Amino acid sequence: MNMGASMELGDEDLDAVIKLVRSHTGIAMNGTKRVLLQGRLLPRMRAVGSASYRDYIETVRRGGAEVTRFVDAVTTNDSAFFRTPAVWWYLSDEFLPTWQARMTARMNARPLRIWSAAAATGEEAYSLAMICLEFQRRHPSFRFAIEGTDISSQALEAARAGVYRGRTVERFEATRPELFQRYLEGGPERYTVAPALRDHVGFAPHNLLEAPPSVARYDLVMLRNVLIYFDEPHQQRVLAQVRKAMCPGAKLILGEQESITRLNTAFAFEQAHVYHIDEEAA
Repeated sequence: MNMGASMELGDEDLDAVIKLVRSHTGIAMNGTKRVLLQGRLLPRMRAVGSASYRDYIETVRRGGAEVTRFVDAVTTNDSAFFRTPAVWWYLSDEFLPTWQARMTARMNARPLRIWSAAAATGEEAYSLAMICLEFQRRHPSFRFAIEGTDISSQALEAARAGVYRGRTVERFEATRPELFQRYLEGGPERYTVAPALRDHVGFAPHNLLEAPPSVARYDLVMLRNVLIYFDEPHQQRVLAQVRKAMCPGAKLILGEQESITRLNTAFAFEQAHVYHIDEEAA
């Protein structure tokens, strides 16, 4: 493959790539992503031997294994342990005690089910497992299961491995040293999540535009920092699918830059980041 000056992504090919991104992921991109897409697609073009963007676009259009690699290349997998502290205080201090009290009052011993949607490389799902295990230390009868999903096979592979290094580990150690010591093993350059976390967390592929990943419904859905990548019609489609996955009384947690109050959805605002099913709209 000749990687010369002609490897700039022209307008026609850029439009074609943007349409491919939307058709396979629902993510809305525009011309401002030209440089980003060039940087992410060139390694894939080298890998498959495409002489031009047009050739590579046709390869993706034909389907097969390269579609998965294309999705991996164009999606952003940004995650961190205990991102947005207010969310984690809410879950620890309000959500878990309230849920457990309700189950106790009903004499219902079923596990809490949590969905970490767009889980990226797994830090959020493992953070959830940590706060649930900490709660379980105080309430031994409490049981839980966490399912993390993502459209990127590459991100899921990293999540299943549960190996972390660099800034995400440094920030975790600095902000929550006790949990860091209890639930991460190894170091100093490479840390692995403890087996106790793996026992409660599973990861599976899922496109948020499609039906929910599980027949059983969830008590808590984490859908953080993903709606910002969709246009409004796709946001509503994602939220409709998420609603199908939630049981009565379930909570939906969004990212700090996301609000859905302007949309026609089945959700009502409860407090910063937190939404519940609006029974009147549902």
